[in-house]
Amino acid sequence: MNFPLYIAKRYLRSKSSNNAINFITIIAAIGVILGAASLFIVLSGFSGLKVFTLQFSSIIDPDLKAVPKSGKSFMLSSSQFKAMNNLDGVASYSKIIEERVILAYDGKNFPAFIKGVDENYNQVNAIDSVIIQGSWLRPNTDQMVAGWGVSNHLSLGVLDYGKSVTIYVPKPGTGQITSTKSAFNAIHCVNVGLFDINESLNETYIYTAFEKSRELLSYKQNQVSALEFKLNPNIDEDLIKPQLQAILGESVLIKNRVQLNDALYKMLNTENLAVYLIFTLVLIIALFNVIGSIVMMILDKKKTLSTLYKLGASVKDIRRIFFFQGSLMSIFGGIVGLILGLIIVGLQQAFSLVMITPSLPYPVAITIPNIIVVLLTISVLGIIASKIASVRISKSLIKTI
Repeated sequence: MNFPLYIAKRYLRSKSSNNAINFITIIAAIGVILGAASLFIVLSGFSGLKVFTLQFSSIIDPDLKAVPKSGKSFMLSSSQFKAMNNLDGVASYSKIIEERVILAYDGKNFPAFIKGVDENYNQVNAIDSVIIQGSWLRPNTDQMVAGWGVSNHLSLGVLDYGKSVTIYVPKPGTGQITSTKSAFNAIHCVNVGLFDINESLNETYIYTAFEKSRELLSYKQNQVSALEFKLNPNIDEDLIKPQLQAILGESVLIKNRVQLNDALYKMLNTENLAVYLIFTLVLIIALFNVIGSIVMMILDKKKTLSTLYKLGASVKDIRRIFFFQGSLMSIFGGIVGLILGLIIVGLQQAFSLVMITPSLPYPVAITIPNIIVVLLTISVLGIIASKIASVRISKSLIKTI
């Protein structure tokens, strides 16, 4: 067996005759354990929040979405439609028209985005699952479905056929405006449902039939703002994207779910990184106790070290003893802390110990990357701390003890 490692294990298991040193060692071990557990719990909490936040936006996010690289719309030919219909791996796709509009209802105005969708839309997205009142719109009708926030701003109900919502959009072109009628296109719709996804989308979007939106915006027959695709199960999107790109051309950009929510992903990842760095700093402070514990152990074992040196152990070997001791303390403490964190996170998942609201437990998620990050962080910082402490041993120090 490696001689320094064997001695380090003996020192780690044995108690010192000095109670103060034993107390310092226990404090150092507890600091590592609690630091590792805290880091894992916080990372698991952020992973849970990430999953919880993204599940609302992903409900209406397609597997892939084709948008124009420039401008607000692009044209499609009949051959492109035929090629997409024959493309293996695509279960369904929907034509989309999106534009900023003004809603007018019962003397109130509100800016929003209209999203015109065809009859395939509810096959591409699980929109039916977020309809909390009323029903989803039927194709080729003057119906609309509004977000919960839009409904609150306009005091808009469901199936009120006596009052329709007027949707305005500026007419394209140039020239002097002589009247409101000449400046705006308008359509009238009856709200048949309300959706509830998240606060941002609820106060931003209304859905209408594709043909109704095309009429409002004066789009041509095969002009669209976007195409949304649902892929067949177990299909690799990296294989489908190049095929779609070849069909639609270089003027169209194809995005997956992550790219559609890149700002949200960046925000969540930045917050996660910031919290990780803060708790890593806490771990670094806790590992100063490990350095202190090793230094005190060196002083406590001064007679033993002198004996080992006289028996032929080199200064390098003696340094390695305390390097291994500190490293083992950090790694074992990190493992124990990780197990403790796993137990706490598991209890939260099973019994909802911490609640955000009376009906909503704080979301947590146990992920392999978080486990690896905690173990690597504890191990690397522990090894560095052990190295700092062990290099304090010198030949002159050994000869004086």
